[in-house]
Amino acid sequence: MIKKKETRDTRISFHELKSLLRAIFVNNGTAAETADILAENCAACERDGALSHGIFRMPGYVDSLKSGWVDGLAVPDVTRFGPSFIRIDARNGFAQRSLAAADPLIRSAVRETGIAVAAIRNSHHFSALWPDVEPFALSGHMAITAVNGLANVVPHGGRQAVYGTNPIAFAVPVENAEPLVVDQATSVMANGEIRLHALAGKPVPDGTGVDREGNHTTDPLAILAGGALNTFGGYKGSSIALFVEILAGAITSGQFSFENDFTGFPGAQTPKAGQLLIVIDGNWGGSTNFEARLAHLCTQLIDAGQDRLPGARRFANRSVAERFGIPIAQDKLQGLRMLAGEEP
Repeated sequence: MIKKKETRDTRISFHELKSLLRAIFVNNGTAAETADILAENCAACERDGALSHGIFRMPGYVDSLKSGWVDGLAVPDVTRFGPSFIRIDARNGFAQRSLAAADPLIRSAVRETGIAVAAIRNSHHFSALWPDVEPFALSGHMAITAVNGLANVVPHGGRQAVYGTNPIAFAVPVENAEPLVVDQATSVMANGEIRLHALAGKPVPDGTGVDREGNHTTDPLAILAGGALNTFGGYKGSSIALFVEILAGAITSGQFSFENDFTGFPGAQTPKAGQLLIVIDGNWGGSTNFEARLAHLCTQLIDAGQDRLPGARRFANRSVAERFGIPIAQDKLQGLRMLAGEEP
């Protein structure tokens, strides 16, 4: 029996990882501004232990860029309609670049009206959602977002994929504490987690998904090879996935998940979809204790026996990484350097 060669972890700083990822994006056709935004996003996911959306995603980014499926040079078109509604056409670029372009208008609308709604279409989102909402919570606001994607989730009782994993996320400020941040797919598992299970040769829990014939399976390869995921919580989760399609695919004038078609773009992985973001000033209208009330709620949750608050593990991982560096296997680090075009 041949033992698999083990590779040791090395630790690098957030700045070093971000610089390396930026080089990869630039080397594969993104504008410098887009590369900065995506590199920070991906490095932050790796730093915080959100590994299914960290450097694991880099080959997918590169393949989508190389195939021409996504435009790494796209400049988003941002327009404010009325006091609170902002529409962004990503022009087939990445959603994070669009959010960054719209950020000043979003914050202006919140200051002036207490709420902002940003609707993004023709965008590619290939990352976690918490980086989109956490910055607003750090500024004292509540942020809510929803994204649809590539159809790989069956509706409850169905046999054919209609929904994407359709994640939702929200973040709120908490007095004298880190923000409360929730980021979750409406599928039983995120697609990236299925892929990680497949790479590790591990089965997924019963009820996670179906094969191409619609039969329940615990084989991640069967789910990925023409099968589909289930929504969490049966028909209730399916209803939330439907809600996300309406928010991200209809209100935005974007695509529904089942309208994604990679034909003619071999290797493409980033779904072209839509995203809705809502930012609210919880102290608007005379209230001044929004953060204190949320702190009281969080205390009650812990007192009730909840072992940790959503997002707490990420903040703990971040603290460790900031002190000791981000652990990355040496072979994976070498693979990143090759994608960046560095000499071996």
